[in-house]
Amino acid sequence: MIAELRERIESAFRLQLFRDYLALEAGSSENTIAAYLRDLRRLGEFALSKGVGDPAAMTRHHLRDFVYLQKDLGLSPSSIRRSTSAIRTYFGFLVGEGIVSTDPSDRLESPTRWRTLPETLSVSEVEALLAAPGAEDHRLAWRDRALLELGYGAGLRVSELCSMALTDFLAGEQLVRIFGKGSKERLVPLGRSVIGVVSVYLHQLRPELDRGASRGRLLLNARGEPLSRVGAWGIVRRAAETAGIAKPVTPHTLRHSFATHLLEGGADLRAVQEMLGHADLSTTQIYTHVDREYLRSVHKQFHPRG
Repeated sequence: MIAELRERIESAFRLQLFRDYLALEAGSSENTIAAYLRDLRRLGEFALSKGVGDPAAMTRHHLRDFVYLQKDLGLSPSSIRRSTSAIRTYFGFLVGEGIVSTDPSDRLESPTRWRTLPETLSVSEVEALLAAPGAEDHRLAWRDRALLELGYGAGLRVSELCSMALTDFLAGEQLVRIFGKGSKERLVPLGRSVIGVVSVYLHQLRPELDRGASRGRLLLNARGEPLSRVGAWGIVRRAAETAGIAKPVTPHTLRHSFATHLLEGGADLRAVQEMLGHADLSTTQIYTHVDREYLRSVHKQFHPRG
C-alpha cells in the first residue's frame, strides 16, 4: 500500500521529471535531490489527504497549511527551510515547463520570518473551538471534542495526545499521565469539563471504534487505529474553520493558549513549567512575554493615562 501511494504521488506530481531537471539542468547534488524529493513526496501525501491530486490545483492556502503542519509535527526550522526551498524550486520548474500556469509558492513564508511569540487564542475563541465538533454533529464528534479538551485542558504536545494510553487517563484522580520528550513522566491536573467529555468518549464511542488494532491508545481514528499526528492536526483545523477562527490554529496553538491563560490568571511560572514538561525554565519564560503583552493591553484599555 505504501509503494502504491508513493507511485501515485510520483506520477501525479511529475516527480520523475523534476528529478531529471535537478540532476541534468540544475546540477544539484545527490543529497539535495534525495532531500527535495522526500520533501515533495510528503507534500504530495498532504495534498492527497486534502483531496488535491494535481499540483495545478494546489493553492497558497494549501502550501501555508503544509508548512504549519511540518512545524507542528516537530520538524526543525532548518528542515522546514529546506522543504520550503524544495517547494519553490519545484513550482518554478512546473511554471517553466508550462505544467502549471501560476506559482502558489511565490509568497510562501519560511521559519526565519515566523513570529517569536507563539500564536494564542482568546478565551472566547477557545470556547468556540471546543464547541465546534458538536455543531458538526458527526459520528466522531466526541473523539474530536476529547482531543481538543485534552490539548487545551492539559497543554499537551500533539505527539503526547496521540501516544496517550487508556491507562494514562486517571479520571478518579483528576489527572492525566504524560510521557513527554525523553520519556520523562509528568502528571497534569484535569478540570471537570475535560474529564466529562473524555469520559463520554470512552464509554460511548471508543468501544465502537476499537476493533483490536488500538494498541491501547486513548484516541483512535475511524478505522480503530491510533490517531496519527496528521489526523490530530486535521481535527483541530476543521474545528477552527467551523468556529470561524481566521488565524492559523494547530494542536500547538492549544498548548500555547493553555500556558498563556494560566499565566494571565496568575499562575506561578514554575508550576506552568512543570505542567508543560519543560526541562528548562527559560523555555517557559517565553510565555511571560505573551503575558506582558496582555498586561500592556489591559493597561492601555483601562488606565486613564494608558
